[in-house]
Amino acid sequence: MLQGKTALITGSQAGLGLGVARALAEAGANVILSGLCPPDEGKAVANDLSSQLSVASLFCRADLRSVEQIEAMMAAATDRFGSVDIIVNNAVLRHFKPVEAFETREWDASLAVNVSSAFHLARLGVPSMKAASWGRIINMASIYGVRGAQNRIDYVTTKSALLGMTRALAIELATSGITCNSVSPGTVPTEAILGRIAGLAAAAGTTQEKAEADYLIGRNPTQRFVSLEAVGAMVVFLCSEAARDINGANLPIDGGWSAA
Repeated sequence: MLQGKTALITGSQAGLGLGVARALAEAGANVILSGLCPPDEGKAVANDLSSQLSVASLFCRADLRSVEQIEAMMAAATDRFGSVDIIVNNAVLRHFKPVEAFETREWDASLAVNVSSAFHLARLGVPSMKAASWGRIINMASIYGVRGAQNRIDYVTTKSALLGMTRALAIELATSGITCNSVSPGTVPTEAILGRIAGLAAAAGTTQEKAEADYLIGRNPTQRFVSLEAVGAMVVFLCSEAARDINGANLPIDGGWSAA
């Protein structure tokens, strides 16, 4: 379905980003992975995708706090593939602390990674998308983009901003053949989430299974994790011809969390 297309997914050396990259590769797209892991590790992950799914891949180590590194990543992607047709802004930085405990550098880093990097990738990617009269920009948002949460001011603020950026780009690009949408996953079983739950289990002196069940209460009403494969399938659908008129939307995939 996506043969001949090239997708760049930020924060994709592991976790949700890698799950999305795998889904896009399974649909035939070439994939550019990015992250902050050592280059050899990232290249190994990219090579695994290539060998398993018969697509071309590239790993770019990029610190998304740096505009220069974002530009270098896009230049490397363009040199390798000619253009980037699909951009998935998945990378995220968050701090769990009250507002008075924030350091300026932490706040600035969250803004850079969670919001500014998405802007810069759109700025750099849109010209070639316009030339091809086709493109997809997909922002990984969150339920916290539409509601508040305690001790997560950077995450709530930046996810809210990302939804605004989605709407602005969708309207600006509406006649160009490019769509821009957001996907808001519920709780997914990433290494980071499972590690956090393990910490809660240890602190409470309970089992991982009990801690998982407690963690999902008040989040996913289905009382189970949203699978990485389901989120990846949603992204693939948004890249399909059938989704050409879905534009400026925020699509929850959260087992009903946003409806509760």
